[in-house]
Amino acid sequence: MHSRVVYESMFGNTAAVAEAIAAGLRTYGTVEVLNVAAAANVSAPSVDLLVVGAPTHTFGLSRQRTRRDAAGRTDAPVVIDIGVREWLDAALPVPAGSRAAAFGTKIAKPSWLPGSAAHGAGKRLRRLGYELVGDPMDFLVDGMTGPLSAGELARARAWAERLAHVEHDHLAHRV
Repeated sequence: MHSRVVYESMFGNTAAVAEAIAAGLRTYGTVEVLNVAAAANVSAPSVDLLVVGAPTHTFGLSRQRTRRDAAGRTDAPVVIDIGVREWLDAALPVPAGSRAAAFGTKIAKPSWLPGSAAHGAGKRLRRLGYELVGDPMDFLVDGMTGPLSAGELARARAWAERLAHVEHDHLAHRV
């Protein structure tokens, strides 16, 4: 099984989750991990499973304005021009049978805060023709810039291992 994980990250939290997901997917095959800026410069994925993740900004996927605001909160370089929203909106529809999963990071407290980048990415993936392997998944961050809440990297890896198992079984039955 060959997977690709594409992520957008401002403060490193979503990138850390993407790496944990890649580690979980590697239980069943090869994985390439790309930030969204790099993914915009490579060919469309011809993979068995595409996993896409982003941080939740103002109740959904980031926009150029929210990325610019985030860039002002860190000394780390932040890509402002493209995020998962723009990358997916520019993507072409995929062939029937293409499979994907979506994840996001969001602030843990207050727990009632609505919105999810994972759900926004999942909707866009479905519109492109992807069949989602599992429900979009949110991973929690303590505060706006992090760190990730305790146990979230282990939870991300376990989620990815479940996805990999489902996809592996799907591929085995397809042959």
